[in-house]
Amino acid sequence: MTDMNILDLFLKASLLVKLIMLILIGFSIASWAIIIQRTRILNTATREAEAFEDKFWSGIELSRLYQESQGRRDNLAGSEQIFYSGFKEFARLHRANNHAPEAVVEGASRAMRISMNRELETLETHIPFLGTVGSISPYIGLFGTVWGIMHALSPLVR
Repeated sequence: MTDMNILDLFLKASLLVKLIMLILIGFSIASWAIIIQRTRILNTATREAEAFEDKFWSGIELSRLYQESQGRRDNLAGSEQIFYSGFKEFARLHRANNHAPEAVVEGASRAMRISMNRELETLETHIPFLGTVGSISPYIGLFGTVWGIMHALSPLVR
């Protein structure tokens, strides 16, 4: 019985099968890189959200919290960014003095929704790629298997 290992099988495979195996390995590496990156980003976002929520519910005056956030506005993310956007719009409309209270609240709410959607887009980056890879990989693998079987059985037909 011959000694077979993965490298020998790869080297003896046809060019198409090698290409399919390399594509699947590439998809796997890219997927794991995205999974690890997204896990780190989500863990960081969770920690930052918890820290901001603790500060928010501590009883601190909201205008003071806004001023603290304003000093770091280029590095805001998550809940703090949503708060900052809403409070900034609230303060702008409130200073104008020509808006009804409902309009001020609606403007702040709209700014917060927009900010929330942007934060969600940031957190969901590359997720569609994982879905696509998860959907197409079995078919690519099946094609490679069928091609390999056809290639292996072709000498029997001759």
